[in-house]
Amino acid sequence: MRASPMAGASHHLVVFLAALLALLPGSSQLQYSQTWTLFKIQQMLNHPPVLSHWRRTTDFCGGGGTAAPSAAVVCYGDTVTQLHIAGVRGAPPLPMNFSIGALVMALSRLPDLKVLTLSGLGLWGPLPDKIGRLAALEIVNMSGNYLYGGVPGGLSQLTGLQTLILDDNLLAGELPAWIGELPQLAVLSLRNNSLGGAVPASVGRMESLRSLVLASNNLTGNLPDMSGLTNLQVIDVGDNWLGPAFPALGRKVVTVVLSRNRFTGGLPGEITSFYLLERLDVSWNRFVGPFMPALLSLPAIRYLNVAGNRFTGVLSDKVACGDNLQFVDLSSNLLTGSEPACLRPDKKPATVVLVNANCLEATGGDASQHPSPFCQNQALAVGITHGGKVRKKLTHHAGFLAGIAMAALAAASAIAVVAVVAVRRKNKKGVMVRPPAMLGEDNSSSTSGYPSKMFADARYISQTVKLGALGIPPYRTFSLVELEAATDNFENSLLLGQDSFGEMYRGRLGNGTLVAIRSLKVKRNQSSLSFSRHIETISRLRHRNLVSALGHCFEYDLDDSTVTQLYLVFEYVQNGNLRSRISQGTEGRKLTWAQRISAAIGIANGIQFLHAGMMPGLFGNNLKINNILLDQNHVAKISSYNIPILGEAMKSEGGPGGKHHTESPLLNDKTDIFDFGVILLEIVSGKPITSLYEVEIMKELMLWAVADEDLVRRRSFADQEVSKGCSDESLRTIMQICLRCLAKEAVQRPSIEDVLWNLQFAAQVQDDWEGDNRSSDGSMVSSSSRITKSSRFQNEQTRSGREKECEDSSARGSVWLQAATEDGNFETGRRQAEDERY
Repeated sequence: MRASPMAGASHHLVVFLAALLALLPGSSQLQYSQTWTLFKIQQMLNHPPVLSHWRRTTDFCGGGGTAAPSAAVVCYGDTVTQLHIAGVRGAPPLPMNFSIGALVMALSRLPDLKVLTLSGLGLWGPLPDKIGRLAALEIVNMSGNYLYGGVPGGLSQLTGLQTLILDDNLLAGELPAWIGELPQLAVLSLRNNSLGGAVPASVGRMESLRSLVLASNNLTGNLPDMSGLTNLQVIDVGDNWLGPAFPALGRKVVTVVLSRNRFTGGLPGEITSFYLLERLDVSWNRFVGPFMPALLSLPAIRYLNVAGNRFTGVLSDKVACGDNLQFVDLSSNLLTGSEPACLRPDKKPATVVLVNANCLEATGGDASQHPSPFCQNQALAVGITHGGKVRKKLTHHAGFLAGIAMAALAAASAIAVVAVVAVRRKNKKGVMVRPPAMLGEDNSSSTSGYPSKMFADARYISQTVKLGALGIPPYRTFSLVELEAATDNFENSLLLGQDSFGEMYRGRLGNGTLVAIRSLKVKRNQSSLSFSRHIETISRLRHRNLVSALGHCFEYDLDDSTVTQLYLVFEYVQNGNLRSRISQGTEGRKLTWAQRISAAIGIANGIQFLHAGMMPGLFGNNLKINNILLDQNHVAKISSYNIPILGEAMKSEGGPGGKHHTESPLLNDKTDIFDFGVILLEIVSGKPITSLYEVEIMKELMLWAVADEDLVRRRSFADQEVSKGCSDESLRTIMQICLRCLAKEAVQRPSIEDVLWNLQFAAQVQDDWEGDNRSSDGSMVSSSSRITKSSRFQNEQTRSGREKECEDSSARGSVWLQAATEDGNFETGRRQAEDERY
């Protein structure tokens, strides 16, 4: 049968369209070798969720490789030109078998690759020089990983490189001079690393540079002259050690961030002619001289922050403000006069204005302003007049007053220094009686000098309990009526969480005390005598560094008088858990280094009490950073205890120490030591530890940092929130004891007494270091007043409302007590599989 003319025409049309589509860019089938390479990369990245849509049948060049901007493959013809894989911020490190070198070699099999994004994927290791083999690269973004070492020299071979983003990694060393020789580099961003040294002069010759972001590193010295960079729009070098000279910049800059550095002197007058300037942040430096009101009226200005300096001058109602102003912070300076009318809420209701800690005329009962003489005296102390010039001559009267003031200040300073030295010498004689060689020992004696066997003395235990219970209400038996009244008859709105064993409620006793009430279901046909031993153990959980037990209550069956419900009452701790103030804390809420050491000492004290302050001791307590709560004074409290409340025969499972709790007390003791080492690891690094993979990787990185004599490497490992505020000896001591706690063999781990001694040694070293810094820093804005920066691996998913969290417990024979916070978080459950423990 002959085909109809219409059918023949249709056939030719189909063939024509197919041929046309084949000629269109991006419509061709990807080369098999490159398809294989993409799947190999997926495997190397441990099959991240963002690539879950990649299948063997995926047509990458036909759009099948693109599910969202976070996972995209772009082709030209039959070859890959762009690869975008963006994971989540704070992703854990990839497994130990990952190789960054092998990944780069796989990428080199995509010869036409121009754009590469591999962010938030847990990549770790030193970025190899082999990256220079990706000769076609124009844009590279590998931010939010764990890349360490220096900036690889192989990048200098990428002559077509236009954008380089390596933010939020662990890079150290100096910024190489060749970085300024890349002819087309327009965007350079190395935020949140640990790069040190000076910014090379070659950066001042980068004619194509549009954005320079080097914030949150350890850079020092003056910035190079960048006034000739006509394309430069953004410069952000905040939170370094740069200065003292204000950098020379072109007039077309849009964003200038110099905050938290060591810049001094006055602002250059030409800055008032930066007509494109939208954001200026010079806060928390050592600038002096007159504040220039013209900054408020720049045509494009939106954000102005000069807080924490020594700017002087008289503000008045007549100062003009730009129409685009959204944020102004003039606080903590030496300004007098009155707040400009254009900054008041009735004029700019949508603008955030901060003017506290100056000497402005108080309005509306503002008590945050200093009296005018304060600012005048401070200005005289640095030789500044309101005209902004250094005063060469003073009148006889002013000179006489200034002389008296300076003499009094010098006398007071001398007395203070003598007192500090005397106290420090006394402390060193009275406290530090042992050499730091303790780090290499495994002495089981108590920090107080008593041998461990004394813990067996009942009278000593009694005294320990009494001391631990200081300030805690006496343990007692509660009536069910009391608990019903405290919880409004167990109102659902007060429910903190629930699991297979029961519920946790927040309550308020008749005397106003906030409590956490744990209700536990019990087996049938059990009398109250069945729980006597467990209740006796719980009643001893009373210590400054434990979430202490306050009492219990039995609910009975009216028919046979058996127990149907057991209620345990604990103190309610309202300041969140330790992780919320370490690795997941928001800016301004993170603990300082001294506070972190104090928290670690508190945890160790709590562990010591659980092991030796009770008979029998409690071991294998599922210690996790989420189970460490902080009270209003940042005192750390352990909230998880291994108490087999529901059955005599059930035992807890082993933890990451590789040993089970059914083994000898020594190994049980060392299991808690390992868990404490994991907590120390997070305290030091500021990175949330969520699996054993991360423990091993972070441990290797810490070993690398401790072994090197260069303190820059240690500070590059430490949380950038605290790396500049800790002494190197204190940091090294904490790292060393942390590594000993994480020893694979339990017998190689230190005793809790050894741990405590080293922590106390680190605390004293830190205190001495801070004292030396305070006595040598006479500036108005000391290092302790610098605003903390955002955490490198901060989890930005903040808690909101009344979040409820509950870990189901499948251990029928053990109960982990609660961790109740002011946000209503609740955690309970036994030790899960090893990778889920953190």
